[in-house]
Parts: sequence; structure tokens; C-alpha cells
Amino acid sequence: MTVRVGQGFDVHAFSTDADRVLVLGGVVFEGEVGLVGHSDADVVAHACADALLGAAGLGDIGQHFPDTDPQWAGADSIMLLTEVAGRVRAAGFEPGNVDCAVVCERPKLSPKRDAMQQRLSAAVGASVTVKGNRAEGLGAIGRGEGIACFAVAVVSAP
Repeated sequence: MTVRVGQGFDVHAFSTDADRVLVLGGVVFEGEVGLVGHSDADVVAHACADALLGAAGLGDIGQHFPDTDPQWAGADSIMLLTEVAGRVRAAGFEPGNVDCAVVCERPKLSPKRDAMQQRLSAAVGASVTVKGNRAEGLGAIGRGEGIACFAVAVVSAP
């Protein structure tokens, strides 16, 4: 059996568009400022996708869903993650798990963590865990200018 590991990272700034919705891990955070992005800017789903693609040697999310393509404008990132998991399987790999570390000063993730993990796990077809972290006031994330996410994925092949 072959086991491979991939890492993913994504970061988005908060939007000044009052109509922009904040989506993290496929879950809407009502009353929170949304993130800037070509799709729905779900940093958690994007980091998971990059980790899976990297583990399977399939490049990165920008190669598969470029932000220069109008087709992906406003795209649902859970749908993109589902597509990535399918491409990973088509390449002969099975996702084992994905672990995410979300770095943000707001919002608090704990009230919606279970829902995020369920949405992400359903999209991947394997366990996805989410941890919330603060930047303790350091840098752009610590100043509350955006949200970042780091992810690690394991895939295997017979």
C-alpha cells in the first residue's frame, strides 16, 4: 500500500461588501463579515482541497478551478471539494483523513465546528477535523483582517 501526505493553505481578507456571506467549512456564519474571493471564499474547504490535490500529486486548486475563469465566480466550495475528492479517487487514491487548523480572531468556530466537520467529511468521503486557533494579535490575521487555514491530508493507494 502507498500512503501519501499533502498540505494545503489558504487565506482570504475580510470583504467590505456588506452583502458578502461568511462561509467556513461549508457552513454560513450569520451576522459575520464575508471574505473576499472569486468563489464563496471558503478558506477551510480550499485548504482541504489543496491538501488532497497535493497528496495525490494533482497540483493545486488554482490549476483545477482558476479564479480567472468566470465559471467559478461565486462557486460553492463544498462542491469544489467534492469534485477534488472525485479527481483524487480517479487518480487511484483514497482519502484517509484531512485535519485543518483555522486561524482567525473571529468568528468563534466552536459553536459550528460539528456542522463544519460533517459538511467537509461528506464532501471528501472521509473524516475531516477542524481546529480553531487565534493569532494572538500578531500580523494581519491577528489584527482581524482575514482568516487563514492550514490543512494536512492523507491518501492511500493499493
